[in-house]
Amino acid sequence: MLCVAHIILGISIHKSLRLYVQGIYRNEIRLKMSSNTSEGSGTHDVEGQTSQTKRRKRSNVWEHFEQILVEADGDLKAICRYCRLKLSTKSGTSSLRGHIANSCPAIESVTRKRFLATMNKQPPEGNFVFDPQICHEEMIKYIIHAEIPFLKFEDPYLQPWIDTMQPTFKVKGHQTIGDECLKMFENMKKELQTELQNLDSRVCLTSDIWKSSQNLEYMAVTAHYVDPEFKLKKKTIWFKELEYPHNGFAIKEEIVRCLTDWGIRDKLFTLTLDNASNSTSACDELITNHKHELLFEGEHLHVKCFTHILNILVQDGMRVIHTAIDKIRELLKHMNSSISRLQEFNSLAIGRYSTSKSGIYLDIPNRWNSTLKMLREALKYKTVLYSYAFRYSEDSPSEEEWAKVDAICEFLKGFEEFTLDVSDNRKPTAHMFLPWVLYVRYALKDSAYCQSTDLLKELAASMHSKFEKYWDPDEGKTCNKSNPQRKKKEIAFNPVLAIATILDPRKKVDYLEFFYEKVCSNANQSYMHVNCALEWMRKYFTAYEQRCGRTSSEQRCGRTSSADMIPVLGNRTLEAEFAQYKAHRRVARAPKYEIDSYLKEEIEEENEDLDILAWWKSRADKYPVLSVMARDFLAIPLSTVSSESALSCGGRILEDHRSSLTPEMLEALVCAKDWLFKTKDLHSDGQDVEPQLPKETVT
Repeated sequence: MLCVAHIILGISIHKSLRLYVQGIYRNEIRLKMSSNTSEGSGTHDVEGQTSQTKRRKRSNVWEHFEQILVEADGDLKAICRYCRLKLSTKSGTSSLRGHIANSCPAIESVTRKRFLATMNKQPPEGNFVFDPQICHEEMIKYIIHAEIPFLKFEDPYLQPWIDTMQPTFKVKGHQTIGDECLKMFENMKKELQTELQNLDSRVCLTSDIWKSSQNLEYMAVTAHYVDPEFKLKKKTIWFKELEYPHNGFAIKEEIVRCLTDWGIRDKLFTLTLDNASNSTSACDELITNHKHELLFEGEHLHVKCFTHILNILVQDGMRVIHTAIDKIRELLKHMNSSISRLQEFNSLAIGRYSTSKSGIYLDIPNRWNSTLKMLREALKYKTVLYSYAFRYSEDSPSEEEWAKVDAICEFLKGFEEFTLDVSDNRKPTAHMFLPWVLYVRYALKDSAYCQSTDLLKELAASMHSKFEKYWDPDEGKTCNKSNPQRKKKEIAFNPVLAIATILDPRKKVDYLEFFYEKVCSNANQSYMHVNCALEWMRKYFTAYEQRCGRTSSEQRCGRTSSADMIPVLGNRTLEAEFAQYKAHRRVARAPKYEIDSYLKEEIEEENEDLDILAWWKSRADKYPVLSVMARDFLAIPLSTVSSESALSCGGRILEDHRSSLTPEMLEALVCAKDWLFKTKDLHSDGQDVEPQLPKETVT
């Protein structure tokens, strides 16, 4: 077998291993399908779904270009309708707009002016009427979302500036602004509370800790759920100071208070926490005291944060070069402590590279992505740093240490990208847990044998050993059939994540079999784990079927009211009764046929662009119970934090002027900002953009 390290040279571990493992998996699945495919089976495409997501083009400039992009010189390009020139769209529509406005030889000057007018943003139709109430409400939203300090509204130059635009609008004082923010928070909370309480699905929670400049700790609780339209939602619903001592009991009490305040104690499905002892203790306390409110008495309540495990692995790996890191950090501190030293460094950079450099980023030590950023910048200017250190008689890394730093940075690049994928809360991730475990396991295991240097072999072997410590399929058990007591040594992942994988139409049970064959020590262990996952899936199905029959028959099963039974043109009453009869028969047959039908249906082709929630929405009538299950299982988050802060082991930090706010105001601003946040798919000019996540620190 080709050495995986050779495959990943020059590209990230995450992407290369994904292709590598998927290649093995697809080959094995094709062999199975060739021998087991039954007549009449086939894949089903979600209506309107394509293998490649089409980019929407909102900008008016697209009226002057062909709608279908063509590939040229390794890039997608747009063709001008007038001169047929091909232009790159990589950087948005600015180049397209410039071509039409200035460069296209086939457009006459008079026509060009008309084209420019159509490309400019059009004013709203009709006469504009200023509404001070709407203006004030939008301003409060802006204040919350942009984290504007209230005292900014006492600035003497603010009102004169407003007067130049709308003299009738008067800015209120900071106290009134604060009251208005609290009022908006309360109104938004009532709406969200109604939505959560009326959900016909369950809610998954995550929790993480923030620290203030006064060393007070705050606990944030975030709800993750899939709404009736099969849209994944994330809402921060709690932000309170955590009472001392910060043990498992205190965490449990805060979670119970949160659930009680929001009226969703009966809707809790899973709780994703890190692997600290107080988190495990909190889950145990919750299960012991509230088991009757939880599915299967909380057997699968605790989901361990995957990014926390990855962070520990990387922090452990970076210890291999801690001496070099310390030297670089101290050198940068020396340089940054004086303007004259920074100027000296800048002059050295100009002399060496003919470009100025005002300084090098100094890391935050407990954030490994921050340290990686510092090391990458330092590597670019290592010659200048060496000259600087020599001039000031400061210690600097040796050539051997610089080589180690370079190797580690390249090796950890894949883990940086991988951590961001795992912690992406804009899309379901639970069904990808097993593939991701396999990617990391293969990357570390094979790299331990195949790396070209002893340093990376040692590093990969150490990280692989620690990774295996957190989960081992031959330790613990996934099925507590005879012994309800939970073992101290359990596998690190929750069986509900195996069920989430089954609910991925591209994987189903086939991937479970593939996964356990790769990681288990013998065939019996593999067989046991797959069967236990299927057994739990059937248990959950039975529980959900009972719930659907009990609570959703009016909505899902087509119950008609007496008003609907009024005869119209003779036979409408019989038609309504027959529709009701069919719906009840379908639910009655569900336990017998639904799971088997889904599992026997041919698996979908591998397609990264598949919207798994849309897939289940389109099959809600065919699989009424499984589709409800899919909403809950696919809502399970693998990380306690969002992508932006997932790379940090240091927790979240509240800065000074936010730390001085009252607890009520602090919670209102943190939660309301999260609720106001909207992901924008496109710029107004039609360029795709990455959604900007809320800031990690509250400023």
